[in-house]
Parts: sequence; C-alpha cells; structure tokens
Amino acid sequence: MSRHPTIKQLRYLCSVVEHGHFGRAAKACHVSQSTLSAGILELEEVLGASLLERNNRSLVLTGLGEEVVERARGLLLDVEDLVALCQASAEPLSGRLRLGVIPTIAPFLLPGLLKALRSDYPEFTPFIREDLTEPLIEALHRGELDLLLLALPVAAEGVESMHLFDDPFYLASPLDHPLAAQSDLDTGSLQGQELLLLEDGHCLRDHALEACKLRGSEYKVPYQATSLTTVVQMVASGIGVTLVPGMAVTAGALASPDVMITPFADPEVKRDIGLMWRKKTPRQTEFRLLGSYIVERLSQKPAG
Repeated sequence: MSRHPTIKQLRYLCSVVEHGHFGRAAKACHVSQSTLSAGILELEEVLGASLLERNNRSLVLTGLGEEVVERARGLLLDVEDLVALCQASAEPLSGRLRLGVIPTIAPFLLPGLLKALRSDYPEFTPFIREDLTEPLIEALHRGELDLLLLALPVAAEGVESMHLFDDPFYLASPLDHPLAAQSDLDTGSLQGQELLLLEDGHCLRDHALEACKLRGSEYKVPYQATSLTTVVQMVASGIGVTLVPGMAVTAGALASPDVMITPFADPEVKRDIGLMWRKKTPRQTEFRLLGSYIVERLSQKPAG
C-alpha cells in the first residue's frame, strides 16, 4: 500500500512557506526545528518530489511545490472545518472561537461584550486578534481565524457576512471651531476643512470619507495617525477636525474637555458593523447566534 502525506507534514510545509524561515515555522508549530525539517523531508520522500529549494539565505518553492502548498492549505482548512462541524453539533457558544476584530471596534465594543459572554456562556472561550481589515481577511482565508467583527462592506471572496448595526459618525472639532456650534451639521460643511484621518489601511478612513461623500480635492489632510486617540488629541490641539464612530463616543473613550462632539443631521452618515466568516464553515448557525446576541446586548445598554 502506498504511503500518503500526513496532516502534520502538510502543516509543517505550509508553516515554512508562511514564515519563510524554518526556525520561526517550528516555533509556530510548537516543535523543534529538526522535527519540522525532518517532517518536510519525509513529505518530499512520500510524494517523490522536491518541494523546496534550500540555501543559506532563503527558501524558494519549486513550481510543483507552489501547487502542493495551495492544495495543502485547502486540505488543512477542510480539516479545521471537519473539527468545527463536530464542535458545532454540541451546545452553541460552548467551545473555542478565534475572533478577529479591527482596532476601531475592539476597545469600544469588546470589554462589555466579553464580560457579558463570560457570564451568559461560561463554556465559551473566545481568542481575540486585533488587526487591520486586510490582514484579518487573509488570516480568515488561511484558517487562522474563525470569525471577523469589522466594518462592512468589504471586498472579499468566499465569505458571507451578517449586518449587526449601524454606527453613526460624529464630528470632533476644537471648541472654538465654527462647526462646533452648528446645530444642523451636514457633510457639505466639511469641504475645504483640514480633516485629520487615520493612515491608509484603516477601513474607518475609507468608510468615513464614503459616508460623507468627500473626494480628495474637497478636503485637506494635515496629519495622519495610527489610532483614534492620537487623532482626537490633534483635534484638541486645534490642528483640524475629524470623524469619530458613535461606539467610541458612547463608550466615552475619546472624551476631552477641549473637543466638541457634534452629530450629523443625516442619519446615513454612518458605517455598518457586522460579522464575516468563510462560506464553507459549518458554524454559520453559531455565528448568527452570536451576532443576534451582540445586537440584543447593545439594545439593552450602551457598548462598553
């Protein structure tokens, strides 16, 4: 009987390709470097083909190796889904969940949500990864994450999403700024303003500009930052104005005596918050249950 690759061997190969280094791959797989190297050599022996070109400086996949890795990733995802299928047959929200959350949601929504989940579902164990949208989607496709909590819409293939709630945008401005005293604020008032934004890669930036229907020629960007807290500090210093999400305002996370928070008259100036998962996952029912739980909790009391 011919031998076949093992799941462990395929996992070693994919880890080496992902990390580009045997040592880092071994650490990620929780084995010694010699064990991982031996496993990949055994895989090549079983397949009767060379998958990696090794030298002192880098690892390069052979042409066949590239195809093997692509198929191996699909097989490993199927194995993850097989395990998840069995877990999903048990009581919902009673096992492990690897949840990815973007930085403009995590600090405002998660503290209260996780506390409530621990109380209502003590057997439920979420592991949280906070990152930007694109890296989270890549991790979802690789099977490293089960579910994402992020702002929609997001261009991604092979996924399904569930809208949870609308998160309105507010204008944050210095106390003496002309827009601070405007009772019927509209997005047209932002034209020509010095608008402080998050750096490229933060979906909050794109969603805010889209919600306000602003083109690049209609505003100035004197400063870009990596966090909302830093942006609001710049507003307090009188450098410009910015757009902040309602959940941050509700949580009181951005409160400053030198900043005025003003709502927009148009309720469509908002972002959509939702969940996203792989289409093939067998845990869709559980994910939708979690989504409904989040919506119900937020209807009872403010986030955070």
